[in-house]
Amino acid sequence: MPAIISFVKENSIAQDLELKPGDEIISINNVKPIDLIDYQHMIAVEELDLHIKRTNGEEEIIEIEKYFEDDMGICFESGVFDKIKPCTNKCIFCFVDQQPPGLRNSLYIKDDDYRLSYLQGTYITLTNLQKKDKERIEKMMLGPLYISLHTTNNNLRRKMLGNPKAPDIMEELKWLNELDIPVHLQIVMCPGYNDGEELIKTLDDLVKLKSNILSVAIVPVGLTKYREGNELKKADKDKATETIDIINDFNEKVGNIVAHASDEFYILAGQDFPSYEQYHDFGQLEDGVGICRMLLNDFEQQKADLPKAIDTPKNFTMATGQDAYRSNKQVIDELNKIKNVNINLVPIESYFWGDSITVTGLITGQDLIDNLLPIKSEIDDLIISGVMLRKFTNDFLDNLTVEDVENKLECTIHVLEDYYSNDELIDLILD
Repeated sequence: MPAIISFVKENSIAQDLELKPGDEIISINNVKPIDLIDYQHMIAVEELDLHIKRTNGEEEIIEIEKYFEDDMGICFESGVFDKIKPCTNKCIFCFVDQQPPGLRNSLYIKDDDYRLSYLQGTYITLTNLQKKDKERIEKMMLGPLYISLHTTNNNLRRKMLGNPKAPDIMEELKWLNELDIPVHLQIVMCPGYNDGEELIKTLDDLVKLKSNILSVAIVPVGLTKYREGNELKKADKDKATETIDIINDFNEKVGNIVAHASDEFYILAGQDFPSYEQYHDFGQLEDGVGICRMLLNDFEQQKADLPKAIDTPKNFTMATGQDAYRSNKQVIDELNKIKNVNINLVPIESYFWGDSITVTGLITGQDLIDNLLPIKSEIDDLIISGVMLRKFTNDFLDNLTVEDVENKLECTIHVLEDYYSNDELIDLILD
């Protein structure tokens, strides 16, 4: 895929040059960037020749003078401009394989690319690294990397990855350890496979490595109604409680909070989320670790500054995933104490994926329509999280758009772009 511009920041060099979304960067100083890593290094100069291709097909070379540290203000939809390194595994829990046909093509891409791990925090298995890839990681000290670990039992890991040739994961981690390249690790916990005693062994094995392990996230396997076969099962309350206990015991043993259960485990177990301090720098928010605590803590700091009343009555409906409902409700209940504020918080059931999928980020446009159509007459202004939408677009996962849902529900939709703060929500309500 070429280096196509998807967004241009305001008051930037790119805006001054009248670059537009859809324009293509062909080369910088006569060198074609293969990824965002290349691009970032190429623009870290004071003079450069930018060869671009406009959306109308016209090509132009622009001479640019800037400060060394100045950003160009260009955003790309992907961090990779050549071919994405594909996943060579056949994981038993692969979410891509649990999707229905007819979605946009990008949702069926199985990437396992170390560059996207470094740039965007996507998880990689380290099973497809070539010699040149390792040399580049070493030379450029690319980190932190986000690694799908799952287990340190290599036979079990190869079975879970569906890859009998997967390398020894502890040897790969030791390689990164010796380079002092930091890593975040992910364990997708599948009951009957890598839970219980296997999880204890995995965490104990990680103690042998030093502090380049920034965090270990344990998340429950996600199963959709499109999944074929029934060898996997979803974690229940007892399994969630057991997993949290294992994590707590491990952290106490090492004298530091390294391992974290995702928010969903605490919701399943009916337990309170850990304190804000226990999440350190919230290194695995994208994996659902600590989002609820971050939002609750953020609101506690804002609550004292809220007014007792507002002059103009405000009536909103807010749609949220079932996992986030509990923490969101605590915030909404407090906001509803403000005179003239009324927010109806609605947990959305996933008819599209099946009732096992309960996260906000997988809510589709049709899910919103199906859940909210019965109360359509009560909805004028609908609030949703931007995590439901494809980045830089108004598109839901099922290809419906914000406008499609607005038309069907005959309402105005307000998209909250900041997933980790209540600022936009409060500003919207207080106007």
